[in-house]
Amino acid sequence: MSPVPGWLGRLGAKLTDMGERFGERRAEAEREHAEAQERDLPTDHLPPSADPVPVVVVDRPDPAQVVPWGVRVAAEAGWRLLVLAGTLWVLMRIISAVQLVVLAFVAALLITALLQPTVERLRRLGFPRGLATALTAILGFVVMGLIGWFVTWQVMENIDNLSDQIQDGIDELRKWLLNSPFHVTDKQINDIAENLRDAVGANTDQITSAGLEGVTVVVEALTGILLAAFSTLFLLYDGRRIWQWTLKLVPAAARPGVAGAGPRAWRTLTAYVRGTVIVALIDAIFIGLGIYFLDVPMAVPLAVFIFLFAFIPLVGAVVSGALAVVVALVTQGVFTAVMVLVVVLAVQQIEGHILQPFILGRAVRVHPLAVVLSVAAGGMVAGIGGAVVAVPLVAVTNTVVGYLRSYSHEAALQRSPRPRGATAVEAAPTDTPPAS
Repeated sequence: MSPVPGWLGRLGAKLTDMGERFGERRAEAEREHAEAQERDLPTDHLPPSADPVPVVVVDRPDPAQVVPWGVRVAAEAGWRLLVLAGTLWVLMRIISAVQLVVLAFVAALLITALLQPTVERLRRLGFPRGLATALTAILGFVVMGLIGWFVTWQVMENIDNLSDQIQDGIDELRKWLLNSPFHVTDKQINDIAENLRDAVGANTDQITSAGLEGVTVVVEALTGILLAAFSTLFLLYDGRRIWQWTLKLVPAAARPGVAGAGPRAWRTLTAYVRGTVIVALIDAIFIGLGIYFLDVPMAVPLAVFIFLFAFIPLVGAVVSGALAVVVALVTQGVFTAVMVLVVVLAVQQIEGHILQPFILGRAVRVHPLAVVLSVAAGGMVAGIGGAVVAVPLVAVTNTVVGYLRSYSHEAALQRSPRPRGATAVEAAPTDTPPAS
């Protein structure tokens, strides 16, 4: 029998199988096409005879969540610090532009803090507010003017005698240096004197310009004194209403806290000014008596300078004491200068350890580091005036911040719900199980 019919049979079976599979694929493609039309999706990307490729969507995290927590905290604090630094820089620029007005008003605040108790005392005695303010202001300004006039008069009266004594003191200092164990020669002293004369001659133009600038400084000082005097009058007479008007500029939410902090800040400033005046007066009296008994010329003007420089903490005492020692050195010699130094150091030690803690008290006590930094910053920003107002500003700020912190804490306690009923009393722990 021939094998051809068997081969043909197998070929026909394969063709039949391929036809059936082609029909199944076609039916599946038509079914997918119908489903795509029902979903309104494009059908161009669907192959007629292949399975659809699944689309994988990758979820990316939020960029803010990828940044580490420490970096986010540092960035949040950094831009806030930049905003505060920019605000402070703008504020300092404004203060520098109107420095004379700011210093005059601050000086008026200090003078008002010193004179306000007198006004209140006169009002309790029955004086009207205007009359009490006028009497207090006139008395205060007359006393300050007399002090300035007395210092100027003493300096002008003793300037000739002082110049002769300075010349004699320089000669004695020269002899002492020649005979001292420092091995200073006459040629070295002459060279130092020659260098000083050359320096003065080379800087004549600068000295002349400084003198012309001194005239401008005097005019500005007189303007500042007038501004301070007028500001003091209005603060003494109408200070309470000025404070009430200032409170209206504060947001309503913060107004109660600021209203409570204001009187406490004023009491701190009053205590500081009064205590500083008393301490400065004691320093001036005792150091002035020591200088007087040591026969140092111009003892009274030096005592007045010590009183005025005492309003600059730390730095003022050093400068006034050094001035007294230098005057004693060039007029009376080395031994008298050493004795003056001993007197100054003794009085300052008594002031620092007894007078200031007892008179100023804890309400205006400021850490010595804060005093040094505040005086240095105030001097760099506004010169002597800035150094004078730096410490009272720090003391008042310390009082205000402490009060506002306690006020916010008490307000938070009042807003928090209080436990009631069984939760109001906390049960005491016990080791024995409760009875059944």
